Amino acid sequence: MRRDDAPPPQASSRRRFIRSGALGVTAAALAAGGVTASGGQAVAALGQPVRPPADGSPVPVTPACSGRETPAAMEGPLFRPESPERTDFRTPAITGVFLSLRGIVYDTACRPIPRALLEFWQCDQHGDYDVSGFSLRGHQYTGADGGYRLETIIPRDYYGRWGRRAPHIHTHVQAPGGPLLVTQLYFPDNTVAYGRDFAALNAQDALINRACTILLNANGSNAYGGRFDFVIKRTVS
Repeated sequence: MRRDDAPPPQASSRRRFIRSGALGVTAAALAAGGVTASGGQAVAALGQPVRPPADGSPVPVTPACSGRETPAAMEGPLFRPESPERTDFRTPAITGVFLSLRGIVYDTACRPIPRALLEFWQCDQHGDYDVSGFSLRGHQYTGADGGYRLETIIPRDYYGRWGRRAPHIHTHVQAPGGPLLVTQLYFPDNTVAYGRDFAALNAQDALINRACTILLNANGSNAYGGRFDFVIKRTVS
């Protein structure tokens, strides 16, 4: 296990995206602005009813696609190429707070993108990344409706080379033959996991982009449903 203050692995920090041979173009800068997601937002997984939050705050309607590109973020040093294709990261060793994440990958005209590539990697319930295997790492492709699903856990915070990092999930997203989006997904301030203060962790993370906050819905005593829709370019500019 390793945190991001350790030296990067010797393996290449890029994988080959889209197996047809098209090359991805890594986003070069962090996007500015974007809608701020508040800690009170919540949404159910696709096809499931919304439960009101325990604190009594209202449940917002799932936002429609705006056509605004999802903001980019740094990749970090712990990406590993050649991850397995899978949608479920849960194993007997993964005992954290369960997260069932759903969403759609759209283009900037708000059209769903079939066969878009998504890659996810994250730390575990202790704040550690697996750098010798592929625990909590994997890639998948969207369905005909542009939808994806990921069964995983909420990651822990940890201290790395950029200071205390709030819990986040690293993500690559790419349309077939299109440019590569590198980003990170975050969690609302009112998330309850591992006894951590998510509001304080989010507030002190200098790298956070609130426009990349997952919408959460409590789904039992130790589980959440989540929603995040990506908006990406279909073609290289």
